[in-house]
Amino acid sequence: MATPSPAIGPELHTRRHIAERLLPFLFLLYVTNYVDRANIAYAALEMSHKLGFTEQVFGIGAGIFFLGYTALQIPGALAVERWSARRLMALIMVVWGVLSALTGVIHNSTQLYVARALLGAAEASFFPGVIVYLTHWFVYEDRAKATANFMAAIPISFLIGSPIAGVLLGVHWFGLDGWRWLFLMEGLPAAILGVVAYYYLPDRPRDAPWLSSHEREWIEDALEVERSARPKAAPASIGKALRYPPVLLMALTVFFVYTGAYGFMFWFPTILKEISGFSNLRTAMVGMLPYLTGFLAMQAIGWNSDRTRERRWHVAGPLIAGGLAFLCLIVFHPPTWMAVALFAIIGTYISYLCPLWALSSALLSDSAAAAAIGFINGIGSIGGFLGPFFIGYLRHRSGTFTLSLVFMMLTFAAGAVTVLLCPDPRRPAECRP
Repeated sequence: MATPSPAIGPELHTRRHIAERLLPFLFLLYVTNYVDRANIAYAALEMSHKLGFTEQVFGIGAGIFFLGYTALQIPGALAVERWSARRLMALIMVVWGVLSALTGVIHNSTQLYVARALLGAAEASFFPGVIVYLTHWFVYEDRAKATANFMAAIPISFLIGSPIAGVLLGVHWFGLDGWRWLFLMEGLPAAILGVVAYYYLPDRPRDAPWLSSHEREWIEDALEVERSARPKAAPASIGKALRYPPVLLMALTVFFVYTGAYGFMFWFPTILKEISGFSNLRTAMVGMLPYLTGFLAMQAIGWNSDRTRERRWHVAGPLIAGGLAFLCLIVFHPPTWMAVALFAIIGTYISYLCPLWALSSALLSDSAAAAAIGFINGIGSIGGFLGPFFIGYLRHRSGTFTLSLVFMMLTFAAGAVTVLLCPDPRRPAECRP
């Protein structure tokens, strides 16, 4: 059992001990989650051609993931609050790993739609469940940093997955095309880690044998004090929570941003290849850059948001920067090197996630907060379907990606506006219904 260093206080030691024990493993799980969710973006460089898929078919196939995903958001978040994070994560990871691998054996658009819809349903509980899980372990002032460390897995998954995808697209083993191997090989780690999660993750501090009795008592007391200090006017029931104006504003913010963000995520390799004329491998390697800048921005934004305890502008700022970069691409039609630099700026948008979910978890408590987080992410996930679909539709109708870039710019701008209308949790008077 770890003992506190004389150089730091016991409270800081407890916070660090929890972070060092839980965050690396949650990070690894989320890397696996995003690799399995987004590998279709690079598979499309070959899959669409091999199977004769149009832009609309691919847009629907990428986005239909979010139909099943949306339906199970609230039940998943409540299951973590009321049942068990450990059991839930173990179950869904094994299921989604198998479903991701099975996407590698599809042969037509109907099979693609079914495979992606089932994968979305399997993954639905993971993200809101982890956001709720973090509130069981981290005090408010650590929550954006903890979320940043966890959600850094999103850009890191692309930094890891992009070059692997580029290499796998070029293979042809046992009569199977590379895009099929991409799905088959990237589904296996999720199933393995699901089994590990069952034995590794404790549900709450009282279940953690690696915490000392003092550490366990301190973190439980600190979290209870925070819950007691939240605005008394905030609704306590699940029904009221889902009608609470700040929750509705947060849901609208996430809807707008997910619409643009998932559109960018699933279509970026195709847009980059069309603009640059790069090979699949070079597209994958250059395509890592926005996720590198996103990772760096995520750490900086999460740290500064916790330092200042400000959330709303830390969400809006990256979205505004991304929207301006889209505007430059639309207006100036820059050469390839400048377009790549602008895509790198757009990639910093992802840093909005850390303060956004810290803001969401500060508005409510207990089961009401769990349901609200599931509701917010569920409404946002509708945008995850609409974004890829509309970008494919606009590309199909216009023959270029210009209107698609305008569409993504407007969604980022709308997300920045709506989050600034949310109340500031540092001012309890603003948090009254």
